Amino acid sequence: MTDAQIELVQPEDSHNRAEWEHAAAAVLRKSGRLADEDPDSAVWDKLTRTTLDGIGVTPLGVPGEKPSGVRPLRTGGWDIRALVHGPDAKLANEAALVDLDGGVTSLWVGAEADTDLRAVLDGVLLDLAPVVLDAPTAPLATAEALLRYADERGVDPHPGTNLGADPIGASLRVSTGSTADWSSDELVAVARLAREHGVLGVVADATAAHDLGASDAQELGYSLYVAVRYLRALTDAGLDATAAARLIEFRYAATDEQFPTIAKLRAARQLWARVLELSGIRGVEQRQHAATSRPMLSKYDPYVNMLRGTVAAFAAGVGGADAVTVLPFDSALGLPSAFGRRIARNVNHLLIDESHVAAVADPAGGAYAVERLTLDLAAAGWARFQALERDGLETFRAGIEQVVAKREAQIAQRRRPITGLSEFPNLAETLPEREADPRGDRVRRYGASFEALRDTPPKRHVFLATLGPVAQHTARASFASNLLAAGGVGVDVAGATATPDELVAAYQGQPVVCLAGADAAYAEWGEAAASALRAAGASYVVVAGKPASYADDSCAMGVDALAFLNRVREKLS
Repeated sequence: MTDAQIELVQPEDSHNRAEWEHAAAAVLRKSGRLADEDPDSAVWDKLTRTTLDGIGVTPLGVPGEKPSGVRPLRTGGWDIRALVHGPDAKLANEAALVDLDGGVTSLWVGAEADTDLRAVLDGVLLDLAPVVLDAPTAPLATAEALLRYADERGVDPHPGTNLGADPIGASLRVSTGSTADWSSDELVAVARLAREHGVLGVVADATAAHDLGASDAQELGYSLYVAVRYLRALTDAGLDATAAARLIEFRYAATDEQFPTIAKLRAARQLWARVLELSGIRGVEQRQHAATSRPMLSKYDPYVNMLRGTVAAFAAGVGGADAVTVLPFDSALGLPSAFGRRIARNVNHLLIDESHVAAVADPAGGAYAVERLTLDLAAAGWARFQALERDGLETFRAGIEQVVAKREAQIAQRRRPITGLSEFPNLAETLPEREADPRGDRVRRYGASFEALRDTPPKRHVFLATLGPVAQHTARASFASNLLAAGGVGVDVAGATATPDELVAAYQGQPVVCLAGADAAYAEWGEAAASALRAAGASYVVVAGKPASYADDSCAMGVDALAFLNRVREKLS
């Protein structure tokens, strides 16, 4: 049998790399991003985006990447897992039963030392719906309570049930120091219970690092480090290595960065397979639970979170996750509403039953760009794992802080925009009210700096001194208004004006004014407008556009928005 290749493209539709470079270069030269003397091949440098891990994401996938040796094998729908937690056991139980009735197939139960697990799980068919525990403060007691409750009801827990021991993750979330002194005693005890009852017992929860601000490669490296530490502890306690490996489930964050999430989940399987190979363990596959990212959610304009969650869930499914949790869109505001929970579970149904995303195993496999990113993330994740093994978690924390600083700088400059918060904010919105989430303080949200500004809006507005007719000043006026709104600052708009006197007539004594107009208007009467407004009482003049000698500040694309907004708010106070 020959390796015959089926050509699906007509000869006239076939193009080589040089032709693409030439066409792309023409577009970049037209926009001024590429000089006439630059070679066409320079388009790769111009269009390549660098991730927080320093990985270059090229604009086009090209042949030559060897497909991954370890690929997701899940076919059919994934396990739809709902997060259930909160201080009121009765309300948590109601939410769980409604979720299960609405098509959820497993429960991720957050519990504390005083949680009444019997009340939370009342009416849940434990032999049909896996329960995954998340009890950082009392893992052994909670595991025993679940198994005792199952015994009382005379049922065996579903084999997919996980008793959820994760002492390193629990320590990482609440501690600012070293987690090197974590005890393996409860881990081993929970693992033995899991073995006795035929369920899973351990979670390597990489969202503990993600929630603190870790990058994709850091998240991968951390998950390996934790799982390896657990594997060593369990085998040291006398458990068989293969049996110990079968007890572990991995949890990763799925973000609205679609391709990095797909590649991260695919890379995770490769990395764990390599660990098991080096450990002499065969026949064990990585079990993945993907949860949509908490840090990516915004409490302002929370309905945009529906879109973020949908993209993240799509990426998780395509990436091969065995179980997917879509966090409700209003989770950033507190404990989610029934509506938020319904939307969250229905996202999974839409992807599985209507979009048929789960009909094909590893649908992204073989795509050049995805394979390249998978390999790059796997290499970066392995390097982070080795660094963790060598240097420990304290150095890892310092690395997370460096990533956070880099991300914060990009968010501040709006090169990493957050829709509804740093871009297109709505100052007139009324936020839904939600009960406080006791676990909400364990997350470092990406938009926290902008949210802090929105939480305390200044009482005084900025006077938007629009120069010229509406058609000429709209672009910069809209830019300035949106930028100021991102910091909770409202504007009073002058409207169409033709002279400094007309501006002064519309001026109402605001200490900060922002000139907004075309370059021609600035050249003609921008300085006169600024002088007239200063004479009328303005103490701080901003110009929308390039800096001007007659202005105290300026705002344009690429400005450090947070720094600018803090300066303006200080002048308004």
